[in-house]
Amino acid sequence: MLLYVDAQYASPYAMSVFVGLKEKGIPFDMQTLDLGAGANRSADYAATSLTQRVPTLVDGDFRLSESSAITEYLDEVYSGTALYPDEPEAKARARQIQAWLRSDLLPIRQERTTEVLFYRPSDAPLSDVAQQAAQKLFKVAETLLSQDRAHLFDAWCIADVDLAVMLNRLVLNGDAVPARLADYAKRQWERASVQAWVDLPRPPL
Repeated sequence: MLLYVDAQYASPYAMSVFVGLKEKGIPFDMQTLDLGAGANRSADYAATSLTQRVPTLVDGDFRLSESSAITEYLDEVYSGTALYPDEPEAKARARQIQAWLRSDLLPIRQERTTEVLFYRPSDAPLSDVAQQAAQKLFKVAETLLSQDRAHLFDAWCIADVDLAVMLNRLVLNGDAVPARLADYAKRQWERASVQAWVDLPRPPL
């Protein structure tokens, strides 16, 4: 099995799939692409990745891009740690959380890029629109993590990683985050599969 990721190991979506593979205990190799140089737009990669993005997974003759599609595929085909809840409503909620984190909260993603997570913090204050997005994030997270849950659901799932990434864009930068949510993000960050990604050797920017 082969996983294509960005050369800086900074894509939160590549991270999500990497964590899923680690949790499943599936042996895999990684191939990096220099997105800044447009390597993902090469003819060779276009023949491999339908959307020409990372991550892309190659599993034998099957090739799949888009992170949540990949983690759903892994969970349906391979044994090991469950990446999604079994109960249909909880599974749908986990997928909803993933889709929301990938499509909303753009000001946070723009002003607290993944450089904050893997390279260095930003000293620029959050804009008004980013602060509004942060408040929306906190409200949703506090609703999902009611009753001091350790995870979003009864057991860990891959959506916990995605939510922790978004929260840690703020937590690791020193921005104000409610203590309960900061503690949750910290616990998720300490998971062995997550730390395996965090500890990858990164080239300088």
